[in-house]
Amino acid sequence: MSLSVLVGNPRPRSRTLQVALDAAAAVAERVGHTGAAQVVDLSSQAPELLSPTPSPQVRDALDRVAGTDVLVVASPTYKATYTGLLKVFLDRLPGGALASTVALPLLVMGDPRHSLAVEVHLRPLLVELGATVPTPGLAFLESQVPGAADVLGAWADLVAPQVSAALARRRAGRVDGP
Repeated sequence: MSLSVLVGNPRPRSRTLQVALDAAAAVAERVGHTGAAQVVDLSSQAPELLSPTPSPQVRDALDRVAGTDVLVVASPTYKATYTGLLKVFLDRLPGGALASTVALPLLVMGDPRHSLAVEVHLRPLLVELGATVPTPGLAFLESQVPGAADVLGAWADLVAPQVSAALARRRAGRVDGP
């Protein structure tokens, strides 16, 4: 099983990146994944994402995201949704590119009034790209940073059985398919 983290925060070494890494580690622990998560931090690729032809670095990031089994997709909440940076990157993926991926949407936000954005905005985008999104996304409040381990642990306890089941269904489909 491969596990990747995609972060759509334009700031390098962001709080969103750290929350996403911690969320991925919590889920990995519960589903028995022992390897390190691959990280695609879009802050380093922002200047290249609007180029007419993807650079080798962008192409590599797209390939890593499309080729992973479990993908934590994280963004800060801007204007009550995910960042444009994340959208620009995901728009580079062809339709169905995440068909073999179980995606876990995560938004970091300052105001709990934006909590539905993870389900209303980010989940449909991932589903449109073909991902299986079997779990509730995580609306992580900035005020929860001091207790992040508890919040992420409770979320991982909730989603890990669903992730494991989705991976098992995908494996069975690969085995039983044409």
